[in-house]
Amino acid sequence: MTAPTGPPGRPAELPPCTRCGRQAPPGSGAFCPWCGRYLAALEWVASPPPPETLPGAVRPAEPAAPAAAYTGPPRYRAVPRWGLPLGPWRTPAGAAGGGLGNVDRARAMAGQLIPVLWVTAGMSALAAVAEAWRYALLLASRSDALSPVAVGWSDALVWFAGWSSVVAAVAAGGLTVAWSLAAHRAAAERAGIRPWRTRRRIVLGWLVPGWNLTAPGSMLAETEHAALELPPGDRPSPSRELRVWWALWAACVVLAAVTLVWRFRSGTQALADGVVLHAWADLLVAVTAYRTIRMVRWITGLLEPGPRGPRELLVRTSRSSAAPAASPPAEPDGAAVRAG
Repeated sequence: MTAPTGPPGRPAELPPCTRCGRQAPPGSGAFCPWCGRYLAALEWVASPPPPETLPGAVRPAEPAAPAAAYTGPPRYRAVPRWGLPLGPWRTPAGAAGGGLGNVDRARAMAGQLIPVLWVTAGMSALAAVAEAWRYALLLASRSDALSPVAVGWSDALVWFAGWSSVVAAVAAGGLTVAWSLAAHRAAAERAGIRPWRTRRRIVLGWLVPGWNLTAPGSMLAETEHAALELPPGDRPSPSRELRVWWALWAACVVLAAVTLVWRFRSGTQALADGVVLHAWADLLVAVTAYRTIRMVRWITGLLEPGPRGPRELLVRTSRSSAAPAASPPAEPDGAAVRAG
């Protein structure tokens, strides 16, 4: 942007008027003497930017800083005083109790138990399919010869799925007993009462034949009753989730005992009936394992401590464009509201 210039000693000439097209005489001012339009006293000169500032231009690479040469490990004039203290790990003095509470222990045991129960359900279902395939081969063998390949694959599948389901069921049983111990104690602490079932009584209730038909269900009903913080003097009334699991558990125990006793029978028909019993037992174990997952999640969720004290919730309000001018100022789009 530059001003118009003229010869030395003479005033600069103004540009022609853009309205009337006449040339204003020198010294007539900034306005046209004929039409009164403002005459620009400056003229604009466009100059291109430097090439290195244009988009896509190749800029010269900045010289990279030379890498420092390795001078060896750090050296100190004196022995450093920082580092870990000597000796084993000790619980801080301010830690309460120095260990996990019953609620945390029940939550941790549930986190380990649920994946094992999923494995138990899957392996038991696979074992039921293997036993059904074996029974189909037995039916086909009455009128035709069987393929050695099919028989070999059937035996391998029965062996693998059967033993895998047994190992998974044993692991799930041990974790279930450990979880029930922690859950029973945590529910008693939540209700503010002292549990009348000892650890030994709970473990024997799971393991003793005959007693394990009723003891686990009644113990879990007491746990659920205490976790819901119902009156301690009332008789526990198990929920529908717990009643379904209790019935499946009892049926699973009875059918497993019948299947175990049936193995001592001999004869072709007894062997065929044993295959059917194994298939039904494996299928029932799979369903019971799935219902156990739901039961463990239900009771563990009841043991979780509820929110205490006020909470802050983020509430979004919409501003109306037709609001009257005299209305009070609206809250911002995100306003923190204290809720009890």
